[in-house]
Amino acid sequence: MRILLFLLTNIAVVAVLYVVLWLFGFDSYMARTGGGANSQGLLIFAAVFGFGGALISLFMSKFMAKRSMGVKVIDNPANSQEHWLVDTVARQAKEAGIGMPEVGIFPSQDVNAFATGANKNNALVAVSSGLLDVMSKQEAEAVIGHEVSHVANGDMVTMTLIQGVVNTFVIFFARVIGGIIDRVVFRNERGHGIGFFISTMIAQMVLGVLASIIVMWFSRLREFRADKGGANLAGRTSMIKALERLKQVHNEPAMPEQMVAFGIRGGNLSGFRKLFMSHPPLGERIRALQEYR
Repeated sequence: MRILLFLLTNIAVVAVLYVVLWLFGFDSYMARTGGGANSQGLLIFAAVFGFGGALISLFMSKFMAKRSMGVKVIDNPANSQEHWLVDTVARQAKEAGIGMPEVGIFPSQDVNAFATGANKNNALVAVSSGLLDVMSKQEAEAVIGHEVSHVANGDMVTMTLIQGVVNTFVIFFARVIGGIIDRVVFRNERGHGIGFFISTMIAQMVLGVLASIIVMWFSRLREFRADKGGANLAGRTSMIKALERLKQVHNEPAMPEQMVAFGIRGGNLSGFRKLFMSHPPLGERIRALQEYR
């Protein structure tokens, strides 16, 4: 169901962008200038779809996170645990030099946390109820520091820009490849034939997989950086203990697909699938912190 909702959301974004281009007459422009043969027009088309979807997802990220994860935003702390959570985020946000994020708890036995938002002064930091039950305050403080560091580092915006760039190139080169195959293989010299649409679709899927490898590679790099940020805010020993605690938890992250990359941990993959991991293995992260000075 989570995957279905994710796909429907992205289909809706693409549909909205297509309607916008249609209203501005861009499809007619593409037809008049030869569509895929016009590199300037094709690049504009690819950039609108590539960056448009990524930017819409960024600006909707807090709303979607609250709805999909059932986050309870703490406006007025109701108990000592909520007071501690809000005070910890406030102190770390001040040390990191960012605006006070919204603070929330989402109901899940999964030991996890995430940060999201369109900019570092308008973010959301949320932890699972399972994390608060399982971790000590020192460990939880380190996890919160990790998420606050994501915000301070501008990781949400950076990930969006990288996703937008790779999306643009995927769309652009998929249509270029489709146009070449349509003309060379299918001998179509007028407009776009069935060969263009089939080959473009296949090329976009293949290039999309390769693009995902690039995005996930960067995602893993930013996790090391956020771990160091968490160590600076809560202490290296506490950050290492928090990661070691996560190693003891064997369940997979119970988060929507679009939110996993922003959590404290990702899933466990092996072999070739490691290239698609949003987070490095916990053992590697612990070793990196042990060597961090």
